[in-house]
Amino acid sequence: MPTAPDAPAPGSASAPAPVPEHLDVLIVGAGMSGIGAGCRLAAERPGRSFALLEARDGCGGTWDLFRYPGVRSDSDLYTFGYAFKPWRHRESLARGPQILAYLRETVREHDLERRIRYRQRVVGASWSTERARWTVEVEHVGTGRRTTLTCGWLFCAAGYYRYDRGHTPPLAGLERFAGPVVHPQHWPADLDHTGRRVLVVGSGATAVTLVPALAERAAHVTMLQRTPGYVMPVPRRDALAALLRRLLGERRGHALVRRRNIVRQHAVWAFCRRHPRAARRIIRRANARRLPPGYPVDEHFAPPYDPWDQRLCAAPDGDLFTAISDGRASVVTDRISRFTEHGVRLASGRELAADLVVTATGLEVRAFGGIPLRVDGVPVRPAETVAYKGVMLSGVPNFVYALGYPNASWTLKVDLLCAHFARLLAHMDRHGHRICRPEVADPAMPLRPLLDFAAGYLRRGAPLLPRQGDRSPWRAPAGYREDTRLLGAGPVTDPELHFSA
Repeated sequence: MPTAPDAPAPGSASAPAPVPEHLDVLIVGAGMSGIGAGCRLAAERPGRSFALLEARDGCGGTWDLFRYPGVRSDSDLYTFGYAFKPWRHRESLARGPQILAYLRETVREHDLERRIRYRQRVVGASWSTERARWTVEVEHVGTGRRTTLTCGWLFCAAGYYRYDRGHTPPLAGLERFAGPVVHPQHWPADLDHTGRRVLVVGSGATAVTLVPALAERAAHVTMLQRTPGYVMPVPRRDALAALLRRLLGERRGHALVRRRNIVRQHAVWAFCRRHPRAARRIIRRANARRLPPGYPVDEHFAPPYDPWDQRLCAAPDGDLFTAISDGRASVVTDRISRFTEHGVRLASGRELAADLVVTATGLEVRAFGGIPLRVDGVPVRPAETVAYKGVMLSGVPNFVYALGYPNASWTLKVDLLCAHFARLLAHMDRHGHRICRPEVADPAMPLRPLLDFAAGYLRRGAPLLPRQGDRSPWRAPAGYREDTRLLGAGPVTDPELHFSA
């Protein structure tokens, strides 16, 4: 009687390949957007299986990455935080550690920790229409081992910039400088700036945050800028918010303050866009009141562009102006000729001495976490796609991405798009659909950059990002109010959104 052949040893050439784990939704990134998406899915589509992949050791995204002195949000946490989780701190413009603690508390309260898989980086994703699923290749950080997952939907919450490096433009002679040179994105934990002369190169939100924080212990801090930016002093604490929370309770008070701040954000932005000259005068007057008599306000705080052509920087309680008035900090508006061993020589011939140089020169934009995407074997080039409702991409099935507002709180958009995504899944479940693909009906539709904003990092990154059209649903909404109609109240179906089983 013949004997049965021996079973192949595990891992041998003849052993069948393991079947990849399959999830209904795979969320890439466990930062502000990924956590928000996970909470929404758990609450509204509890029958769906999902996981979050995070390349770092902990959740929190930006707020786990940035560790430079004074790191904070420049949006109030009543709108930058989640609609479903009240902000409880007294400071509405919160510091990084407070925001990180808020995010991690959200993860615990919604039992998301068990769904987050740390030190796992997505290195590629390929869609198959025949199988109606994504095949996702994952690299385990540290070991380099690669595994495969499949999912029905890929939700990219990986942000819009590179985590492994910031942007530093060519700075002539920087290699000759004898002291430390630090980019804020990679601030060393053991760097001591006490008693040092610090030179901060840049004038954006990071520089405006860094200068007063460094000035608390440095001998002196100089902010060297090529072009001035708009800086507006704003209260660090919201007295009315504290009162409403006390009178109405945390949840009702938070909801009311959130609505008020959304309206106020939009009103300020709209006023600046419609009446730029008046806005310039108001900002200049606010700056002059905070600075010493005779200070050259127009030289250092009067940009050549209108307010909100680039993001308006916030100075909580006017801390930047206080540091300047106290003599602990100064602003120099000039161009760099070259760095020397002990500082920098400017185009004007002036020399600035420094012991430490901080290059607060911006982010390096990267679309969708740099993940190579393929659809039925064809590579997806983001710049050749068009954004559908600011949520999906033309020609790319079952793919959603999270991208916030450049002119308002990031999370306002994320909340809306996550809710819209949950409604879209519910619609597909009801009708038995497995595939959802946006397609542009008019190939001659005029296109322009998705983030049509004058900030330097967005201009540099525009060729890497999708485009937008000149009409709905391909035109990116100008702000939260328009998005509430499109994503919040509007139908999930559209003639240019195609479903199939």
